[in-house]
Amino acid sequence: MSTEWLDEIKWTDDGLVPAIAQDAETGKILMFAWMSRDSLKETIETKKAVYWSRSRQKIWRKGEASGHEQLVQDVYLDCDEDVVLLHIEQRGGIACHTGRQSCFYRKWQDGQWQSVEPVLKDPAEIYASSTKAE
Repeated sequence: MSTEWLDEIKWTDDGLVPAIAQDAETGKILMFAWMSRDSLKETIETKKAVYWSRSRQKIWRKGEASGHEQLVQDVYLDCDEDVVLLHIEQRGGIACHTGRQSCFYRKWQDGQWQSVEPVLKDPAEIYASSTKAE
C-alpha cells in the first residue's frame, strides 16, 4: 500500500498527530492519544489501534499489556487535517489504565474535579503480568 495518504496529515513538529478514540456504537469518547506515521499506518493495516507513547518514546499497541484492544471500524481526518478520530470497538469495555471505561472520568463539579465513573477492574489485576500500565 502506498503511504502518500500520510502526507495529507498535518503532523506536529515531533511527527505526531492527536488521535481520539470514540466508541463506534455509543459515540462516547474513550481516550485521547498521539499517533506517529508508523502507528497510524499499522492501525490502518491491522484494524487495531496503535499509538505513539510520548513517555516511553515507542509504538504502543493498545491492549498489548491489558488485553483491552481497540478494534478499529473507521478512521476519520478532521477538516484541518491535524486530528484523527477512530471509531472503535473497545475489547473488555475498559479503555483507561485506571480500570475505567473512559479516560474522561473526571467532571468539573462544585468547584472541583470529581470522579463520575466507577473503576470496572482494579488496575493491579489488569496489569499483574506487566510492569508498565498503558
